[in-house]
Amino acid sequence: MKQRKLVTSGSPLEPEIGFSRAVRVGSFLAVAGTAPIGADGRTAHSGDVYAQTKLCLDIASRAIEEAGSSLAQVVRARIMLTDIERWHEAARAHGEVFGTIRPACTFVQVSRFIDPDWLVEIEADCVMLDQ
Repeated sequence: MKQRKLVTSGSPLEPEIGFSRAVRVGSFLAVAGTAPIGADGRTAHSGDVYAQTKLCLDIASRAIEEAGSSLAQVVRARIMLTDIERWHEAARAHGEVFGTIRPACTFVQVSRFIDPDWLVEIEADCVMLDQ
């Protein structure tokens, strides 16, 4: 059986909900819905989709690296927005990070998140080819 590695970001919601920022089993890594939560545990960049997306990508990237992977091994990203009309703002941030990697990517609108100040959440999946 493959070993299961759990990665935490320190979010106060992780123990409350009972989830990990990322879970790696063998060559597969799943990164949970990543919200724009600042180091102080509060929503960062209120009202700014681009800045919130950059923060979500940064948090996800740190989890990916801690799990022993890299952004180059991301095969799928999911961008969830509360206002799909603002997708270009999130897409700009995503393109700055993944422009040459080009994972499969989906943008969807959701009615809201746990915190109404969150405008975006991001999920990612990686496959480590060297496993």
